[in-house]
Amino acid sequence: MDARTLRSKIAHPIIDADGHLMEFIPVIVETVCEIGGKDTQLKFEKYLAETLNASGHVLGRTRVYWAIPEAHTLDRMTVTLPQLTYERLPEMGVDFALLYPSFGLTVLSYQDHELRQVCTRARNTYYARSYEGMRDRLEPVALIPLNSVDEALEELDYAVGTLGLKAIVSSGVIHRKNHDDREWIDTLGIDSAYDYDPVWAKCAAYQVVPSFHGVGYGWGTKQSPENYVYNHLGSFAAAQEAVCRSLIMGGVCRRFPTLKFNFLEGGVSWAAQLYADLLGHYEKRNKDSVQKYNPEHFDIDLCSKLIDAYGSSEMREAMPAYLDIARLQKARSREDKASHDDFHLSGIDRPEDIVEVFTEQLFFGCEAGDPLNALAFNNTLLPYSLSLNAMFASDIGLWDVPDMKYVLNEAWELVEKGLSNSDEFRKFTFGNVAKMLSSFNPGFFADTCIASAGVDGARSCAP
Repeated sequence: MDARTLRSKIAHPIIDADGHLMEFIPVIVETVCEIGGKDTQLKFEKYLAETLNASGHVLGRTRVYWAIPEAHTLDRMTVTLPQLTYERLPEMGVDFALLYPSFGLTVLSYQDHELRQVCTRARNTYYARSYEGMRDRLEPVALIPLNSVDEALEELDYAVGTLGLKAIVSSGVIHRKNHDDREWIDTLGIDSAYDYDPVWAKCAAYQVVPSFHGVGYGWGTKQSPENYVYNHLGSFAAAQEAVCRSLIMGGVCRRFPTLKFNFLEGGVSWAAQLYADLLGHYEKRNKDSVQKYNPEHFDIDLCSKLIDAYGSSEMREAMPAYLDIARLQKARSREDKASHDDFHLSGIDRPEDIVEVFTEQLFFGCEAGDPLNALAFNNTLLPYSLSLNAMFASDIGLWDVPDMKYVLNEAWELVEKGLSNSDEFRKFTFGNVAKMLSSFNPGFFADTCIASAGVDGARSCAP
């Protein structure tokens, strides 16, 4: 059964929360020249020559990393030609698709400030122009660099305010260097180089959802010069977990309770672990519970009696030194004025706050073939009977989708195998992404095919 046939049996719309478009590079180069001038164009062409081969594959240190479905040329060109994407949506069984950049995501890591700004603006201009007249079913996603607050605000005003794009994407992991030239990773919330609250406030004002598409290549052990798969495994999950954890612990979610946050490509298993871990850590290390580990509360008299009763002769002989150390720790604890409440920035005052953040604010793009997508709806396993907001994300245009006509079927396999049910499939392929976009921006689906389906998706709108 192909996706068109499967779609005909489903009574609700299908939204692709993370499809990809592939930029037509020669037109991007022309747009860079239009916006930044000839010198910037030449700089951009030099960068392309150093980082991509002629087909757009990534040049590694020792070899090219093949990342595009070349053998299935029709699919490759489908995501490159907007009109063809629009025409082939019925073959995918998809009614409406968010289309994220492919080559364009590399712009977010450009270290040259001027080049990054011009290339970002050129690509956003390209997206708005290329998909004009097709946004009833296709919504291109704007690039918003977060290297600095001012840069992000300027591009939000241009991409959303001027061009009218309704969705944005950033990298939540910003590589920086400190005063002694050591590299570190800024994750936007805890310990960030900037106060990004003006950016989140601007997102709220424009009713756009901050989406994150960073990668963890080059982190820790993910540094093989030759093996792409070795580096790729778990890299998206690592990056998305880092920014999500940072936003929660830095208090961003609680300061902006109406704002939604979208984490892409990493699946949902990392989110389940983070959710459970946060609850576990809060239970044992909240501002009150953490006092149980305060050396000031150590009972020296009881300690002495226990060593006398149960210690070896060597231990009893060394007991005075042991107790001296304990007394020193108690004294230092009384003098310690630092806060030991690691949740003081988070705005979390009770476990239910964590549940609320994961229920109402956090959304997770999940590739169709990941069997662990079922974990999102396993509310018998997740604390407080929570279901995570997992969303169907096709990832069309990249190597992990060998044939786009069957990507919806991959998602349906969990229902066929009894690991999910039709109601959960509805949430996965429609309800959660609709909740993320339209609950924050009620007009998001105005003038689209989804509007004709009703806000609850009760009526089919098959292409």
